[in-house]
Amino acid sequence: FSRKRTSGGRDRKELHMVTWNVATADPPDDISSLLHLNSPKAPDLYVIGLQEVYSAPHRFIIDMAVEDSWSHLFMSSLAPRGYLKVSSIRMQGLLLLFFSKLAHVPFIRDIQDTYSRTGISGYWGNKGGVSIRLSFYGHMLCFLNCHLAAHMQYASQRVDEFEYILDTQTFDPKKTPHILDHKLVFWFGDLNFRIQDHGMHFLRNCITSHKFNLLWSKDQLTMMKKTEALLQEFDEGPLDFQPTYKFDRFSDCYDSSGKMRKPAWTDRILWRVKPKEDSGLDEKNTKNQQEEEFPLKLKQDSYTSNMEYGVSDHKPVIGIFTLELRKMYEAPLVRVCAEGEWSADFDAMVIYSPLQPFPSSAWDWIGLYKVGFRSVSDYITYTWVKDDEVSFNDELTQVYVSKDEIPALGGECVLCYYCSTLQCIVGISSPFKVSAGLLTSTALKRPQPVRTCEWNQTLLLDQT
Repeated sequence: FSRKRTSGGRDRKELHMVTWNVATADPPDDISSLLHLNSPKAPDLYVIGLQEVYSAPHRFIIDMAVEDSWSHLFMSSLAPRGYLKVSSIRMQGLLLLFFSKLAHVPFIRDIQDTYSRTGISGYWGNKGGVSIRLSFYGHMLCFLNCHLAAHMQYASQRVDEFEYILDTQTFDPKKTPHILDHKLVFWFGDLNFRIQDHGMHFLRNCITSHKFNLLWSKDQLTMMKKTEALLQEFDEGPLDFQPTYKFDRFSDCYDSSGKMRKPAWTDRILWRVKPKEDSGLDEKNTKNQQEEEFPLKLKQDSYTSNMEYGVSDHKPVIGIFTLELRKMYEAPLVRVCAEGEWSADFDAMVIYSPLQPFPSSAWDWIGLYKVGFRSVSDYITYTWVKDDEVSFNDELTQVYVSKDEIPALGGECVLCYYCSTLQCIVGISSPFKVSAGLLTSTALKRPQPVRTCEWNQTLLLDQT
């Protein structure tokens, strides 16, 4: 995975987004085509928003105790390819997942999530929105997954629900307290806007002949954008794919039941880049100031549906984007590495060194993970950064990990420094080998020591 740079010190990062109303179905066996896992170009980030994940009381309780089947599938599919689940939030049937390449994880900070209910006058979470906001190399991003009111006649109510969600969801008041304060916002989900006025025969003829543009003018979201100033701030790619609702399950045929629901683009991905403020300066100075203040651009590379999945009456929608940004920082907050030989036969040493001031505390910890771990909670063991401290100077600290906590079978591992105040990983070591213990090793000779830690993050940073 190579670093992609543009002129002027900008970096390009690819974002793969999915929205899918799964209609309470169990996940399919394979999601390779949904995530483009066989593509030679691997994205930097994945954001998956689901609606109508099965949430009957007994299942919901089980899912709270152990991860739900959809999260398990995405994590199991992405972890072997070097992606970590950084954050997730669920509100009944709404599920939002954020994955990142491991190399970017120390640069993802200020993570918060929240939700808003809009079902049954705001008392029920079958409808509403869930969001994850975070700082990505210093740029504040927000992802809002919504499931809005259904049925043709409720277009205005859908807009009202969207405005309610924007008003009620708040974050850290010192930085970006509201969704629209973020530099980049993605609004996506089953927004439930329909195609009105046209009859079923005309609709199906346009879809069969791929003349989708003849339906755009009667798409309710397109129509509402003409009169709603808020909606005009959001951009969307052309709807050059067939409407994603409503299908007979395990079929490419639209609803053949007695209700004969009209096809519609209910499933959408929109975005908003925070507008540049008019400073009143001359054109050249204004351009330079805006370039420094808003060093982020967004380009949509693809916007389409995937017709091969039939578990739901909706087809998933995929949006692929390129984020062009100037990093606000290049180094992680903490350098961490394994010192010397690691084996279950003796205690091991960890060295860490803060690279800049950050709100560290006695509740910070360093976790040992197998390479390919799925989330921050998948640690093999951990050590508190203060309790097990054995030496300290102005530059580095050493802590130890008990041999009883080190996996006897060994394997490729990494160390992650977790900051409890920031609630995120702020430093990751290069991969290193943990040798098998003598009791489990097939060889009686002493395991060879790994290379002593070098104070650089070349391997990690080269992957960004």
